[in-house]
Amino acid sequence: MKIAIFGIGAMGCLFGARLSPHADVILVGKWPPQRQALQQQGLHLIHPDGREERVQLQATADLKSVGQADVALILTKSPKTALACQDAAQVLKPDGLAITLQNGLGNLEVLDQRLDAARCTQGVTSQGAYLKEPGLLRYAGGGPTHLARRGDHPHLRQVKALFEKAGFATEIIEDLTSLQWGKLAANVAINPLTALLRVHNGALLESPAARLLLQSAAQEVGAVAKAKGVKLPFADAAVWAQEVARKTARNRSSMLQDALRGVETEINAMCGAVVREGQALGVPTPVNAFLLQLMTAATETTSQRIML
Repeated sequence: MKIAIFGIGAMGCLFGARLSPHADVILVGKWPPQRQALQQQGLHLIHPDGREERVQLQATADLKSVGQADVALILTKSPKTALACQDAAQVLKPDGLAITLQNGLGNLEVLDQRLDAARCTQGVTSQGAYLKEPGLLRYAGGGPTHLARRGDHPHLRQVKALFEKAGFATEIIEDLTSLQWGKLAANVAINPLTALLRVHNGALLESPAARLLLQSAAQEVGAVAKAKGVKLPFADAAVWAQEVARKTARNRSSMLQDALRGVETEINAMCGAVVREGQALGVPTPVNAFLLQLMTAATETTSQRIML
């Protein structure tokens, strides 16, 4: 099976490294330092137990070199979803399957618009990883990955089997809504705060002020989900978000990684999505609105940041 992974950041490299022994995998991305590191030296992968290995990966920015893919795995950040779909449309076979494992809400809708909805689905993964520098990936571990059946495309079970061979416990389920909103609760609570404060996930629990903001952002997701009729996979969103921060204490969130690189973040697909859904349902979301505006301002002023 030929798998084209769109996105050469932490998650793209993690899935690429774990899947490459079991399938024909090529990574597609336009981040020059990362792409060059992968092409010249391969991926230096540090496992959760400290074990290190070098993984040779195919990485390109040239779609002509990709060929025809059975599966397009979309692992770019959400602001790049439309562009990734535009590229995927050029290499995905007519009977191919496009899968998004991205954070936040709204990515599947973009896939449906840009590709044929009959060959698109989404998943939710709890894998965690971060790039310490181009070509150097620390894998923080994680739990299960879930894929939505959504018409039961013939490639879906093959993808599940490949994920499991790669060491990712994977389940196919009918409806991802509950899990998607559950992950969103942790994302809005952890990602923007770690990006703004420049800290690892666990540091949020050590500051009473940061912990209160974390709890409040997660609770707003719980309130919006309840109004929307979505049953979350846990009883208390704030407790869940704190538990995620505790389990991933040494991880650098994806938004922190983007902020450190000075690139656009996924804030609109996370806090922005909560604010939009809250407005539509008449549910106040002041903390998520505050984090949305603050992260947006931080991104807009990146070039003017005063450095010590």
